Amino acid sequence: MSSSAPSSSAPSSSATSSSATSAAAPHQDVNQSVSAIATVRLPTVLRPQAAGQTTVEIAGTTVGEVIANLVEAYPGLGASVLDDDGNVRKFVNLYVDDEDIRFLDGLGTAVADGDEVAILPAVAGG
Repeated sequence: MSSSAPSSSAPSSSATSSSATSAAAPHQDVNQSVSAIATVRLPTVLRPQAAGQTTVEIAGTTVGEVIANLVEAYPGLGASVLDDDGNVRKFVNLYVDDEDIRFLDGLGTAVADGDEVAILPAVAGG
């Protein structure tokens, strides 16, 4: 699912070719663990803050990292998803592969390569 598609969140420091002897995988820091690439599904109301995209590929090993990287890539999403304390807003639900993170480990929920993180605004009415 997430082969070599360009990531929307990665800071592109690999644009400089300072190390011709480095044959390691691109974008991999030897001192850090390799992040998973998740597909983040955006609801219609948030798409304008993400250049109209329905999904974006974002790196992270936890939901918290994925959301932090998403907000870094698309700053306009920050206030819509997170409150001033950095917690998920009460009216926003996050799911990893259809599992509500509130019943898992919250923002600490692990994300594996290829997982889908869905952002869904709560719906109320009557």
